[in-house]
Amino acid sequence: MTDPSFLDHPPLTVRVNAYDEAHLGLYLRLLVAEEEGADWREVVAVLFEIDPVREPVRAKAVHDRHLARARWMTEAGFQHLLQPRLQ
Repeated sequence: MTDPSFLDHPPLTVRVNAYDEAHLGLYLRLLVAEEEGADWREVVAVLFEIDPVREPVRAKAVHDRHLARARWMTEAGFQHLLQPRLQ
């Protein structure tokens, strides 16, 4: 991952937030990995640099929460990126 800074819980807002914008690449990589059938343990080790053997609960939660946000981006969030920015 090029930017190792991430939260265990991505902020859940009704609009795209700064965290989402900063992590769009991560979200895309998660969606591609899911589409390709990659094992979540490998994905979390590579993208988040979390050892799923040492921290299985945290690793699974971080993966699942970010994947859920990535899915939200494909279903609703992307629409906010197309709208004019609010000042």
